[in-house]
Amino acid sequence: MGKYVVPAALIALLAIVQAQLWYGRGSIPAVARLTEQLKVQNQQNQQAQLANDRLAAEVRDLKEGLDMVEEKARRELGMVKPNEIYVHVTSASKAPTGH
Repeated sequence: MGKYVVPAALIALLAIVQAQLWYGRGSIPAVARLTEQLKVQNQQNQQAQLANDRLAAEVRDLKEGLDMVEEKARRELGMVKPNEIYVHVTSASKAPTGH
């Protein structure tokens, strides 16, 4: 009878390990399910990152576009902001010498 106790205990331990492997928290099906969820989440993250990049580019374009419009209005039309003073500097032209 004593010679059957050790193999029975080993078989019981093997059954417990197999049950954990197939049905427990870290089981093969659970890991496969989590791996699939991770793939889906990574795809969603990539799509969100692309959308964020597009929006950031659009904001950057709008800011630069407004800066460009403001610069052109200042240079070509002499427009100023409130509480600003516009100073126009021209180079001195050479007067004809009359030879």
